[in-house]
Amino acid sequence: MTDTDPRVQLAHANRILVHQGVLDAFGHVSVRTAEGADRFLLARNMAPASVTPADVQEYDLDGQTGDPAPSYLERFIHAEIYRARPDVQAIVHSHSASVIPFGLSSTPLRALFHMAGFLVDGVGRFEIRDVAGDATDLLVRDARLGQALAASLGEAPFALMRGHGSVAVGPSLPLVVYRAVYAEQNAALQLRSLALGPVEALTAGEGRAAAATNAGQVERAWNVWRQQALRPEAVPTA
Repeated sequence: MTDTDPRVQLAHANRILVHQGVLDAFGHVSVRTAEGADRFLLARNMAPASVTPADVQEYDLDGQTGDPAPSYLERFIHAEIYRARPDVQAIVHSHSASVIPFGLSSTPLRALFHMAGFLVDGVGRFEIRDVAGDATDLLVRDARLGQALAASLGEAPFALMRGHGSVAVGPSLPLVVYRAVYAEQNAALQLRSLALGPVEALTAGEGRAAAATNAGQVERAWNVWRQQALRPEAVPTA
């Protein structure tokens, strides 16, 4: 396999997201098998830092795979967003720590610096209690919950999941990795900035212009993050 093989790229995406502090022992990232396809690739149920191309499974939009290895419980996040959003080619679900407070509070997550301009038009908010009551484990375990999450995401590139984490979507694997990384960085900056007083967020025009510029530069981030994540000292030995 070469670096352009989607299974190799997905393994690299897992390593990058761990190295950048977005994923840890949990969370996952997926990519469609091809643009507009009704099938997608997602690792088997395992820690993201250990994912190799051989660990990648192929799923349909019902969240089913022919691979007998255990699957992620929340594969329905990916299946139902792909079903609802033909424009989405890749998805990251994470529990990154700086993002979680914005799903718990009424303070909106806002685009504060140019690298997070994609957040400028707002983010979705998913409240699982509205769908399944107040005694769930907060996991998106079935198609009904996946559909509700996809509806809460709407046309946005990002959604908060109260008490759980977030989901980022994008038109390519490198861009969704970029969005997941910079959503976490933007959230951390916002938490720090709020302590100083009123925060001046980007205007809609600034955010959209910055997002368009950065989307054209995303390979720069992908390439350096991949190099960093694949250094021998960054790769798990087991």
